[in-house]
Amino acid sequence: MNAYSAPVYVHVGGCWNTGKRSAGVSRDQALHALAEGVPACPHCRPDTELGYVDG
Repeated sequence: MNAYSAPVYVHVGGCWNTGKRSAGVSRDQALHALAEGVPACPHCRPDTELGYVDG
């Protein structure tokens, strides 16, 4: 059994909406996750914070 579960959202550090099993990642990892289709948290908007523009 794989203990890894796919990320649900990318968050900005300190977001109130992160789960208990969340882990911090680098800026590059967050941008890569967004580019791979992991949605940005609709509350903290990490895509805006990181300057990520889809497409």
